[in-house]
Amino acid sequence: MSRSPHRWSAAALALAAVLTVLSAPAQARPAAQPGPGTNFVVDDPFTSLRARWWRTDRFGLFLHLGAYTQFEGVHTFPDGSTCEPDHAEHIWNKCGLSTEVYEEHARKFNPAGFDADAIVRLAKAAGQRYVVFTAKHHDGYAMWPTKVNTFNLREMSAFDRTRDLIAELKQATEKHGLDLALYYGAWDLHDPDYADPATRPKYLERMKAQLKELVTGYRPKMLWLDGSGRSNSGWTEQDGLVIEPYLRELDPKLLINNRARGTQSYLDGDFTTPENTLPDQPVTGVPAETCMSINGTWGYSKNDTDFKPASELTRHLLTATSQGGNYLLNVGPDANGRIPAAAAARLTEVGQWIQGKGHSRAIYGAGGTGLVARPAWGTVTRAENLLYAAVRDWPAAGSALELTKAAPFSVTSARVLGSAQPVTVTDTGDRLRITPTGKQTNPIATVVELTIEQPATSQPGDGTGLTAEFWTNPDLHGAPAVTRTDPSVNYDWRLLGSPAPEIPAGTHSARWSGTITVPTTATYEFIAVSPDAVRLTVNGTELIGAQTRYEKSYKQTVPNSYVRLGRIHLTAGTAHQITLEHKQNSGIAAMKLLWASPYLGQQVIPAAWLKPRG
Repeated sequence: MSRSPHRWSAAALALAAVLTVLSAPAQARPAAQPGPGTNFVVDDPFTSLRARWWRTDRFGLFLHLGAYTQFEGVHTFPDGSTCEPDHAEHIWNKCGLSTEVYEEHARKFNPAGFDADAIVRLAKAAGQRYVVFTAKHHDGYAMWPTKVNTFNLREMSAFDRTRDLIAELKQATEKHGLDLALYYGAWDLHDPDYADPATRPKYLERMKAQLKELVTGYRPKMLWLDGSGRSNSGWTEQDGLVIEPYLRELDPKLLINNRARGTQSYLDGDFTTPENTLPDQPVTGVPAETCMSINGTWGYSKNDTDFKPASELTRHLLTATSQGGNYLLNVGPDANGRIPAAAAARLTEVGQWIQGKGHSRAIYGAGGTGLVARPAWGTVTRAENLLYAAVRDWPAAGSALELTKAAPFSVTSARVLGSAQPVTVTDTGDRLRITPTGKQTNPIATVVELTIEQPATSQPGDGTGLTAEFWTNPDLHGAPAVTRTDPSVNYDWRLLGSPAPEIPAGTHSARWSGTITVPTTATYEFIAVSPDAVRLTVNGTELIGAQTRYEKSYKQTVPNSYVRLGRIHLTAGTAHQITLEHKQNSGIAAMKLLWASPYLGQQVIPAAWLKPRG
């Protein structure tokens, strides 16, 4: 998953973030009426203050509760036959139910046992720091008293009409110091205007009205918009391109996931959402949050008792964190609104590991290391100058744990968290041999903390960005129509925007050029994110070259990544020549340029390290 932003010194990171904000292009905030000159990018979620809470929290609770829960995962037809889909929350379409049958069950739905305070206390005890609640799933049933329609918990259920579950969750999360996020299913089985393309605009207006109720009424920190799903859902890219900017207008600080368009593109939202997948390498180009259910289905199913053991869940969290990402663990409350006892027990066990022996240091605010390869015996995370080796397979007495170095650094001290046992570290140059002298402190994972020193890091320079030239044709032909200095290359023009008002949407080309300096002498990974043709050269060496649209040659954990990588060794204190070219001819347009090194967290290259062509 995405690399940790914690490899610089805190002071250098803070200064770079401030410089990035101060030098952000004027068009970085979406205009009320998108058109030429509009950039839909808000900031860089790898470094922005807006996303800091999410990057730090690492572990969240997903709650799937809705009218579908009333079925408890099984529907019995009049002839006695049953339907038990693999996704209980999709029982309506999976079992081919009529609207009348679904509404009949919705009227009986009564989650009277939902205790927001108890659920949030459980999440906190589990070490989870944010809660994502399904305000509306794809059945269209609203779990708050919406004024848009009557298909909601207040007006079509047996539930207490004086209660508001989301308001109760908001109060509980604030009381216990957790953050609240809301899920909204974009496609809708119940709304008659959704399925008909001719009337879809009417549905979109109602959808906007509901999103406004949620964002302005409950003030969630994040909106988990879900336009993905079945291939016949009907949700289009154009629909998502309307909704995401609307959410940004409602709350500029709101975090949004990448499913607005249904394609789970790396060009959407603030982070990507691999589902039931733990990447074996850092996800490149965008922050990531793995969502996974504690058992086999998202919504409650009375017959699904195959809950993952706490040891597996804890190790999933460690794996996600070690790849620089978040872990969103789902639980489906039952039809009474209660967390199943087996799920609660496992959450409690996970929390006991996190909160015992100082293990939380390996999770909160930590991320990928970049300095070592992933070991076979566990995972390694990093927070500033500390490495946390979470050891799943504890070595026999006198045996060593080996770590393969990806870059030079030294270890100044080592200890086992929660133990006084001595630990010796032998550095062979390309490997570390870590030898504990006692037994493991926990069968799930025992954590060895290593204090490290790395080569000196230069402070950010006085750069202002790169010379940017833009053409009204896709071939860099003729004189550029616009020449300026761009503080960074962080653009998502989509279908309606473009680099400048003078440049029409849909067809254009661009060149950014100048010099780049680096914080530390190291091998740098340059990351270009775009659906279009891109060419990047550094010191005359072509690192990325593609004069045609991408063929997704760099496989990521979700489709449509449009990510290309190039690596080169660069020396600190030297101005290196850099040129980036972008060619766009119809369709979605975007161009982002990020960097990373063993000592530097992945991020959009800040202006402080860039200077325009002389």
